[in-house]
Amino acid sequence: MSYVIHSNKSVVINDAQKKESYFKDPYIKESNTQSILCLPILSRGNLSGILYLENTFTTGAFKQDRIELLSLLSGQIAVSLDNAILYENLENKVAERTKQLEQEKEKSDKLLLNILPSETAEELKTKGITTPKKFEKVTVMFTDFKGFTQLSEKLTPEALVKELDTCFSAFDHIIEKHNLEKIKTIGDAYMCVGGLPVANSTHASDAVKAALEINEFMNQHYEHAMQNGKPAFQIRIGLHTGPVIAGVVGAKKFVYDIWGDTVNTASRMESSSEPGKVNISGATYELIKDKYPCEYRGHIEAKNKGEIEMYFVEPKTN
Repeated sequence: MSYVIHSNKSVVINDAQKKESYFKDPYIKESNTQSILCLPILSRGNLSGILYLENTFTTGAFKQDRIELLSLLSGQIAVSLDNAILYENLENKVAERTKQLEQEKEKSDKLLLNILPSETAEELKTKGITTPKKFEKVTVMFTDFKGFTQLSEKLTPEALVKELDTCFSAFDHIIEKHNLEKIKTIGDAYMCVGGLPVANSTHASDAVKAALEINEFMNQHYEHAMQNGKPAFQIRIGLHTGPVIAGVVGAKKFVYDIWGDTVNTASRMESSSEPGKVNISGATYELIKDKYPCEYRGHIEAKNKGEIEMYFVEPKTN
């Protein structure tokens, strides 16, 4: 067979049992092979394979006319082999490309889910558009950092972005744990909401629980920074409960946002809060008063909103 591979020529053995180089071969001896034909299968002058035939009943089985016929058939075999290899290569390329497309789709889906709630992202993928929705009762949370402008002037741009990333990444994990939806960050402000895109009855307690955890994280982060002589932010947090409109805006860079007086009031709750405190409106208080101890602050003047009933939420003590 090695001769056929190197020479691209046929080999015919009429009586393998009488050829010393063959009858000593264990396979030839055991199978009692008499006649052997080893024929190269050539495609465009290149070896594509080898046709190996043997006869264990008679010597001289492969006459010239049979060899010529098999040589003719070998051309068709070569074409079939080439087509099979081409088809296999094509299948492999299709499978590889399909895998690449699936990976790209997965990346796109993940990116979309980083921008939009899962229900909204699915609606956008299936319909190409999203429908704005009104939610009768949600709880909106705003946070921002006290003295951000002054403190940011003491930090390099890299240090400032790193500090914001540390804080906001922690906020992301906390609100996800408590079933809230992040809406956006605006400079040092962080905005999220409970009760959408799927309405629920626990949005107020979920939001307060997340707010207290965020506050605790920031208190510990601030103390650790002070002990190490590093600048750090103190946080103000405000919450309000009420109706909002939610939807997607933008044609190229989608933004999921919420609108309504509830958003404005929640912002006023934050600006009327104090560092290290969670400030809530009377509307939110009515929904969580049996679950969390609160300090009544009275009716406090809020910019462009008049006087609003406010409470500081205290952490639970077990």
